[in-house]
Amino acid sequence: MVDKGLQSERTRLAWVRTAALLAAGALGAAGVALSHGAPVWVATPFALAALIGAVLLLRTGVRFRRVQRALRDGHPLDVTADARLVWLGTLALVVGALAVVIDAAA
Repeated sequence: MVDKGLQSERTRLAWVRTAALLAAGALGAAGVALSHGAPVWVATPFALAALIGAVLLLRTGVRFRRVQRALRDGHPLDVTADARLVWLGTLALVVGALAVVIDAAA
């Protein structure tokens, strides 16, 4: 049964927003940290988060086609890898923020 609504399109746009925000926010945070004289190790988690956001952004088309195929064929959906990437990117942002705090306190 094919989904006649726009649910999968809205979900794709939500993934695009999440990935773009992760990549842009992490790049911005890395830029701010480095422009304020923080060592490179402080910006490294932000760079990792930006890379993860870019990978997620590149995967949105592939994920959308898989979702469409699964809906058409009646198979279950599996977005475990993408969800784990989002959590890893979020964790990298948190580690980067803690690194900024630790560097500022030192």
